[in-house]
Amino acid sequence: MSTNRTRPAGRHDRRGPHSVPPQRTRVPRRVRPHHWFAERLLAVLSGQRPVHWMLGHTIGEAYDQLAELAPRTPLRSRGARPVIRMCHGAQPAPGVVEACASIAAGEQVRAMAFRLEQGTDLRWRCAAVELGGERLQAPLPH
Repeated sequence: MSTNRTRPAGRHDRRGPHSVPPQRTRVPRRVRPHHWFAERLLAVLSGQRPVHWMLGHTIGEAYDQLAELAPRTPLRSRGARPVIRMCHGAQPAPGVVEACASIAAGEQVRAMAFRLEQGTDLRWRCAAVELGGERLQAPLPH
């Protein structure tokens, strides 16, 4: 019987615990702003969250666009809960991200486009939202 206590009984190779290569620690990826906003917009437009959840995260016409869209819950589905299949962003200028996402719910797939702008406080805010190629206009002042 072996008296070597660095390996299990019945093991005949010479590798011990010290010969295992060190494991790399995985650094968590930072969520990109367009992914974060896509999730929030989906939650509002599918009726999972109220539109005022986006207060402070929108500028300009975007909140009015959401307020007009949200009551109709255009991304709500009868069956499966809607999920983001894909989300891409492009940076046409510093402090601006133009993004698109495809939203799937069962067999139905919808498109969503939005624009993010970074303020002087370095926070990103949604400046415009479009669904399925149809841009919503803010209501005209009376």
